[in-house]
Amino acid sequence: MLHITILGSGTSTGVPLIGCNCEVCLSKDPRDARLRTSIKIQSENKAVVIDTTPDFRYQMLRTKTTHIDAVVFTHPHRDHYAGLDDIRPFNFFSGKSMPIYANTITQVAIKRDFYYAFEADKDAGLPEMQLLTIEPTASFKIGDIELMPIEVMHRDMPVLGFRIGDFTYITDANYISEEAKAQIKGSKVLILSALRPQPHPTHFSLAESIALATELEVPEVYFTHFSHQIGLQAQIEQQLPSFIRMAYDGLQFSV
Repeated sequence: MLHITILGSGTSTGVPLIGCNCEVCLSKDPRDARLRTSIKIQSENKAVVIDTTPDFRYQMLRTKTTHIDAVVFTHPHRDHYAGLDDIRPFNFFSGKSMPIYANTITQVAIKRDFYYAFEADKDAGLPEMQLLTIEPTASFKIGDIELMPIEVMHRDMPVLGFRIGDFTYITDANYISEEAKAQIKGSKVLILSALRPQPHPTHFSLAESIALATELEVPEVYFTHFSHQIGLQAQIEQQLPSFIRMAYDGLQFSV
């Protein structure tokens, strides 16, 4: 069994948006406050985080996470990897380098932005990481967690979703091929991005995600990666089909 924690459910700016006085950004409902999108997967033996957002440090603190075994990345946009430096406490307390699973384009971004972690004569106390390449058609294991990459498109950028047993995670997409849909079908639970009601050039809109979730026939679906334009959780969730819920920060469920 997998235990899933939503570490963040917001888009790249988070919610509330700096300087905004809309009803969502001023909402008193804690579900409407969203850190950048990430999840933690806990199995019987391993804990894995998918994406280290700019909020990664706070996400680890507020979920009282004291150990993770690996980090897996979806794509090289900064709202998904900018918090990587904060793996240092995990290095310190475990005495080990952190396995980092990423495709080649994401590894290029990591090596560029965190160049100091890869210098031969680097100072003590800097991040220790072992880069491991995800091949888009090859599954890989982290202990008892087996991940099958599912390549989707974020406009022109390939993004990795993952099928993990009966659970599938897809973020930052505006196109999913028929082949990728076939990989998702049969899942019991799906997390899928749904940015806002209005169309967007690089993300599925709310209506597009509803249509896709319906087509895939997954019995339990959670939407994530929301902008403040999505509307109030309490109102929008009531308008969704019965098998779809809006994720929120701190939500936990098991698959």
